[in-house]
Parts: sequence; C-alpha cells; structure tokens
Amino acid sequence: MEQRNVIIIGTAFPFRGGGMSTYNERLAQAYQQRGDKVLIYTFSLQYPGFLFPGKTQYSTDPPPVDLDIVVAVNSVNPFNWIKVGRQIRKRRAEIVIIRYWMPFMAPCLGTIARIIRRNKYSKVVAITDNIIPHEKMPGGKLLSRFFVKSCDGFIAMSRAVLSDLGKFDKLKPRAFSPHPLYDNFGEKIGKDLAKKYLKLDQNYSYILFFGFIREYKGLDLLIKAFADERFRKLPVKLLIAGEFYIDGKPYLDLIESLGLGGNIVLRTEFIENSEIVNYFCASDIVAQPYKDATQSGVTQIAYHFEKPMLTTNVGGLSEMVTDGKVGYVVAPDANEINEALLRFFTENKENEFAANAAIEKKRFSWDILLENIDSVVKQIQSISHI
Repeated sequence: MEQRNVIIIGTAFPFRGGGMSTYNERLAQAYQQRGDKVLIYTFSLQYPGFLFPGKTQYSTDPPPVDLDIVVAVNSVNPFNWIKVGRQIRKRRAEIVIIRYWMPFMAPCLGTIARIIRRNKYSKVVAITDNIIPHEKMPGGKLLSRFFVKSCDGFIAMSRAVLSDLGKFDKLKPRAFSPHPLYDNFGEKIGKDLAKKYLKLDQNYSYILFFGFIREYKGLDLLIKAFADERFRKLPVKLLIAGEFYIDGKPYLDLIESLGLGGNIVLRTEFIENSEIVNYFCASDIVAQPYKDATQSGVTQIAYHFEKPMLTTNVGGLSEMVTDGKVGYVVAPDANEINEALLRFFTENKENEFAANAAIEKKRFSWDILLENIDSVVKQIQSISHI
C-alpha cells in the first residue's frame, strides 16, 4: 500500500488521559508499522483546571520515542481552533482521525474539523467513544450534533454508540470496530512477582477494580457484593486501583459501614502505564460492575494479560466478553455480581477462563481497526465523487 499521511487529533503525551492517550499513541504506531507517516496533534490545554476532577492532567511516564506529537490544541480558545485548523488543512493529510469522547470538546474539535475539510482533500473520520455522554451535561446533545455534522465519517467502538450516531446522522459512512487490544503495557509476569511489587499479601487472591472512579462505573455495587459473608471464608480481597474522579467519601464510608476495611486494598491514585502490568498480573479476575457503558479499555488490558473478567450487560461490554467462556456477564446488580464472583472462586474457573482469553483476544487486532477506517474512507471518497 502506498504511504499516506495520517493526522490524529486527540489526547497524547504529555497528557496522561488514561486510556485515551494510550489508544491514540498505539493507533499512531499501528499506522507507522504499516508504512504510513503519522502526526499527532494533542492539547496545549485539555481541561481548565477547575473542570478537571483528578489531581493532575500530566503524565510522569517518559515520552514515547517513536512518535511525532505536536502540542497545540487549546480546548477553550476559539482563536486557537482557527489557527490549528488552518495548520492541519495546509498539511493535506489523506486521513484525519479525531477522537471524540464528550460534548465539552465538540466546539473545539468540530470547528477544527470544519476548517480542515475546506481543503476538499482530507477525509475526517471520528473515532467515537461516546456520542451521548454517561454523565448528563447541559446542551450535550446539541453539542454532539454540532460535532457529528463536522465530520465525514465515523468509527464506533460499540454497537450502542453506532446506534446513538443514528440519532444525529443517518447518511454519513460509519463502521463498528471493537476497541483493539492494549498490547503496549509489557508482557505478563508471574502472579507472585506482581504481588511482591505491589506489596500485597501472597496468601490472598484478588478481585481487581481498575481505572478512574466515576459514579457510572458501579464501584458501590462491587463493594456491596463483596460484603457477603461467604467471601470471608475465602482467602480473597478486593483491590481498588484508580483515582477518584468524584467525591470518594461515600465509597470510603460504605467500606467502613460494611466492616470491609481489612478485606479491601485501596490504591486510589492514578496508576501510571509502567505499573499497570503489576495490578493486572497480581489479580485473579477483573471486575467491571458498570451501571452504564459503551466500551472499556480495561477489558482490552485484561485480554492482553489473559485475565478472566466479570462485566455487566450494559452498552457494548457484553460484546467483548463471552459469558461463561472468559468470564461472566451479569446485570448491574450487587446480588448477581456477588453470585458470579463466588462461583468463579468456588468452582476454580481461573485457569479455564484465562486459557480462553488467550484465544479470544486474537479478535481485537489493530489491523482490523485500520481496515475498518480504510473502509469508511473509501465510502467517503465514493460519495464525494458522485
């Protein structure tokens, strides 16, 4: 295939951005491995400080050595949007990929996209985490509509988001492409070694809740499920690893009221990429008790490390995890979560599910995502020639 110029607009180093930075940088690497020339435009200001719920927006990991990253986009400065849009328009990249995840970013990213498309050459494809946000925002649907109208085509990482897109546009090319594997956190290591790194008790098995803590992720359901006295008869602890993006007091009060302080390990700070391998490899099963979701990068990290999973039947999560094969898919209900986790440990399902995860993860390659983007671009080109 002839080398093409690709520009990705979205969160990348020096912003940590959780899974979004990792995804965008890994996508750039996939294009480079195919022989394309890639440039990432990331933010100079992503969120104003008063809007950011965490402690810091910046990564402490070293910068990626093999990527060209331009720190340029100010999310709240319209003059900057015009400047950046003109810069990218002049570069005349064949493909411009914009990562869209929340309505707050719609004015910025939508304006930049509109300016780029004026060159009548670049095809703008949005990779949409969400079109309708998990947490309600005034004017959110109006802002998402503005963004959708700014793009030529779309990639949705869940069928739920693909359906949501239809509420804003029914004609532009689009494709469903599952979240690819996060295979850039290193190779898996032994469970005992991972526990040693994290200073965890070797005599216990661990249920892992991983990632930013928000209300929709259902950590309260998991804590209530774990309060069942039958867990006290098992050498099992709950490991909560991730920074609170909401008030943490209700969760800490819940743990105290249920008398679970000695059975839950709290690592409620941002987990840098270099530490992720330890948390997943130390755990027996990864729990995602979400009340609402579209897709989750946590699932793809678990697949990479061949870890069993418990997830809920909301959004696109059940599309990723085959119930009874690599884990369990249950309702977002504390009793159902409880029973599934107890069944996992009492029936000794870890080895069976882990072996199946090693097979299933082959479905989620980056090459498939690139092929789906190519398909959308070809549809855009065919429409533009009519």
